[in-house]
Amino acid sequence: MALDRIELFRIFVRVVDCAGFSRAADQLDLPRSTVSEAVRSLEQRLGARLLHRTTRRVTPTQDGLALYERCQLQIADMDETEQLFRQAPQALAGRLKVDLPSRIGRLIVAPALPDFLRQYPQIDVELGMGDRAVNLVEDAVDCVLRVGPLEDSQLVARPVGPLPLLNVASADYLRRHGTPSNTTDLDAHWAVLYASPTSGRVEPWEWRENGELLARRMRGRITVNSAEASIACCLAGLGLIQIPAYDVRDELAAGRLVEVLPDHRADPLPMTLLYPHRRHLSQRLQVFLDWLHAVLQREVLAPGPPSPANT
Repeated sequence: MALDRIELFRIFVRVVDCAGFSRAADQLDLPRSTVSEAVRSLEQRLGARLLHRTTRRVTPTQDGLALYERCQLQIADMDETEQLFRQAPQALAGRLKVDLPSRIGRLIVAPALPDFLRQYPQIDVELGMGDRAVNLVEDAVDCVLRVGPLEDSQLVARPVGPLPLLNVASADYLRRHGTPSNTTDLDAHWAVLYASPTSGRVEPWEWRENGELLARRMRGRITVNSAEASIACCLAGLGLIQIPAYDVRDELAAGRLVEVLPDHRADPLPMTLLYPHRRHLSQRLQVFLDWLHAVLQREVLAPGPPSPANT
């Protein structure tokens, strides 16, 4: 199969991003032999060795790094040129790979997706949902939604807004253990402990008081590593939890869960859309980011209970 120059560049960039031929071939849906031949063809054309190859990993040489940067610019220019002739929504085409926290994906984004797909009938979406952070470059993901503080990275960050957190318990738990009226009452209560799925660290109970962020360890007999499990255990009467407001909207309305200590909430969590740095953003990704940003602000942030006046 004869490949034009821009396709050779795309293959080479993906091999560098994936640090290997097999993974790049899988992501490009090409035979591994085609990917290897494309890199060999580039090396022959340029008269330079572009990759260091070992049994476990492929890394770019100095010449390879220089070419990698130029290839990214060439690909971005070509994508931008193609988009000049695809102004109508119906003309935008291609696949987007997106990763979201599981409950936001299931409760908010998946139900709204038919609207996006109707607007852009030639765009396909590969939707990943989980509570572990994916690597955008290695996993060839176009954009992700992160909830919480961000680590330093070369990714482009687009803020969505602050996600309010509530303290809640089941009505049954409160009948058995009483309702805490201040933070000193927490000594007599149980919590459903939450361990970060990335670090395994059990998160402390937090609240803001007189402008100061305070934290304490809670006692608990059950530890979970997902919001889904945290809510399920809370509904079962196993303890208090701190949870995003949108997550328990229906349970609060139905009386299955009750907010406690409303004047001592944890700080809201930042919500951020992240995508790899590119000089030119593809138009299909741009329209998806705009659509997702609007959905999150409307469905996740706007309906949340107002913060207490004295927090």
